[in-house]
Amino acid sequence: MIKKAEFVMSNSQVAKCPKDRLPEYAFIGRSNVGKSSLINMLTNCKNLAKTSGRPGKTQLINHFKIDDRWFLVDLPGYGYARVSKATKQVFQRFIDKVITDYFEQREQLVSAFVLVDIRHEPQKIDVEFMQWLGERAIPFAIIFTKADKLKPQAIERNVAAYKEALLEWWEEFPPYFVTSAQNKTGKEELTQYIEQTNQTIING
Repeated sequence: MIKKAEFVMSNSQVAKCPKDRLPEYAFIGRSNVGKSSLINMLTNCKNLAKTSGRPGKTQLINHFKIDDRWFLVDLPGYGYARVSKATKQVFQRFIDKVITDYFEQREQLVSAFVLVDIRHEPQKIDVEFMQWLGERAIPFAIIFTKADKLKPQAIERNVAAYKEALLEWWEEFPPYFVTSAQNKTGKEELTQYIEQTNQTIING
């Protein structure tokens, strides 16, 4: 259980990220996947991450220190942001560079968590992003969000669809968590997974 969460910094350059050698877990997904709500639910802080009905709200690398032991990193969403057509391409290029630089340069990164809306069939952009992580040997787990919007059978069916899509490319399905910020589904499992991973790092 997370007892303490504090905002540390926001920036657009990996070189300016915290110098602490604490393990980092990066949360990323398509815009409007429910990332900020999930982060607030996990940390028991209503307004730690800024939520918005407007996609593309997170545009910087945001570091939150958790229990003085690890960093939760909130990364910009990929794939869509509500900006004018004139700036959309430039904006997306900027976001893509921030994301790419973080994953390719940040040595403290332990794992990425790719957030996926459980209500939809596998989206090409999500699958391609996971492949991109895999090609760079970056460990990741999948977090299915908004589980409160579906019945259990539909959840099972949609998770199975993702397994089928990914197992075309992977030998095994990555770790995954079914969550809901609304009713706190998956909170315990996810925080336990991070704690266990941290213990493994400490024990070497």
